[in-house]
Amino acid sequence: MSETERKAIAPAPQRKEAHRAARKGEAITDLMLEIAQFFFRLRALGQKTGLITNWGAGAFGFMRSLALIGPLTVPQIAEMRPTSRQRMQRLADELAAEGLVEFIDNPRHRRSKLVRLTRKGNARYREMSARLLDIAATMGADLSEAEIRRSTDIVRRLSEETKSAGG
Repeated sequence: MSETERKAIAPAPQRKEAHRAARKGEAITDLMLEIAQFFFRLRALGQKTGLITNWGAGAFGFMRSLALIGPLTVPQIAEMRPTSRQRMQRLADELAAEGLVEFIDNPRHRRSKLVRLTRKGNARYREMSARLLDIAATMGADLSEAEIRRSTDIVRRLSEETKSAGG
């Protein structure tokens, strides 16, 4: 018996469930594609406004982690992102060369230094955050705050599922 024949004689609840699962899969695919398109538009806007620097998009996120959490090791920062420790080390070195971060002794580990924002780095991070907030405040005029927060929660949950699946 072919797959088509099996589907045709399957009980109605099974067909409905299969149809629902397929529609949900299509909806998540649409969401993923929209997020990807939004990401590329955000990246272009970030480059245009200076939020994405010559170090790439990672600099803001790197500095944000340090601003929100405090000093971290490069491996700790890399674990928070879908990137390699080596990439984060290069970024840390580049930011240090610009005087935005500094390496300090780690009381928990002799060889793995902590990275922290310098005063200059903290000022740059605050400037970039203010610029981002200004841009964000002009977007989503027809959306309520509740809708935006719900969307954020949905994307965060799907991101966690992706991370759990090895992505």
